[in-house]
Amino acid sequence: MFLRNLYCLLVLFIFRYSNIYKIRINMKADFSDFFENNFHFEIGTHKSKKVIWIGFENNSVLRAQLRAIVNVYWSKSLKKWYAFDTEENRKLFKINTVENINQNKYISPINIAALNKYVQHLKLKGYSANTVKTYTNEFIQLLKAIHNYNVNDINVDQLRAYFLYCIDELKLSENLIHSRINATKFYFEQVLHQEKFFFNIPRPKKPSILPKAISTTDIKKMLNVLPNLKHQLLLKMCYGMGLRVSELTNLKITDIDSKRMQVLVQSGKGKKDRYVVLPESILKDLRKYYIENKPKKYLFEGKNGGQYSVRSVQQVFKNAMKKANINKRVGVHSLRHSYATHLIEQGTDIRFVQDLLGHNNIKTTMVYTALTDASKRKIISPLDNL
Repeated sequence: MFLRNLYCLLVLFIFRYSNIYKIRINMKADFSDFFENNFHFEIGTHKSKKVIWIGFENNSVLRAQLRAIVNVYWSKSLKKWYAFDTEENRKLFKINTVENINQNKYISPINIAALNKYVQHLKLKGYSANTVKTYTNEFIQLLKAIHNYNVNDINVDQLRAYFLYCIDELKLSENLIHSRINATKFYFEQVLHQEKFFFNIPRPKKPSILPKAISTTDIKKMLNVLPNLKHQLLLKMCYGMGLRVSELTNLKITDIDSKRMQVLVQSGKGKKDRYVVLPESILKDLRKYYIENKPKKYLFEGKNGGQYSVRSVQQVFKNAMKKANINKRVGVHSLRHSYATHLIEQGTDIRFVQDLLGHNNIKTTMVYTALTDASKRKIISPLDNL
């Protein structure tokens, strides 16, 4: 124990006084036993962001070691440490993903067959990789909680007790509770074909949260502080066509039709194709970018080729917000919200906005009308008449 602590403190010194980022990346691989013996982890959400909650003994040495190895944050409201839920952090903390579920030592061997059957059923249903991953990870939380108990023998009362534990002890958000219920519901109703007893399990009321849009003034400021043409185009196309970030990174060169001024968005959410309007204002920059970068397959590619990562787009947005001194707690998806909001403000028919966004239900698009009620914003507060 003494030698391990001494070693980790030495690493802390190196991290703090070395500017070589690669040292930090390479040394992370050596800490699997350190995390396994001293910490426990729980997937969750915090302020609408996916996080990994980190539990450990209240020890200043452990805290210093943890902060030396990975970027962690303190939640004042929940009094807990957390890191952002990224693939890198999951690998570092040895949190199992769909690819290595059979090696999860926290799941009893009695339930491994059920887990494999669960994943296979999700894939046969044709769900996206993200949905398979989300559902599987939520189902794994149930299997970890029941230890050596056979998941096929669980009854309604036991499931109610489990979800109450998630609310009272784990302090999970309403949205995450819904996600966990849906994942569990899928197993019993879709995989085992049991009766729909989940009607007897009440769901917590979801908070009514409006999408967060950015003003046109702030969007201009963001774009003006980006000297890099590629970075400018990333944000311009997100905002100018209302794309989800995954749709942006999936765009291929062949999807751009400059003659018809259209862009084909393939396999968007729900595996739906749709066309969006290519803004005329970016056509010149788009051609210049293509000549300078010569992408081979995807419109936006990394330095070493291949698809540009979602994480990189998020970082471009974050840096632009910081440089433009915009102090709003929003992510890159807010550009899509802004696109919808500003279209409606321009008087665009709500049905066209629905098609451009790729929404199945008009009610999803109607949410944006709450942000664009010009008449309501003209109301003068009684306070101003005093």
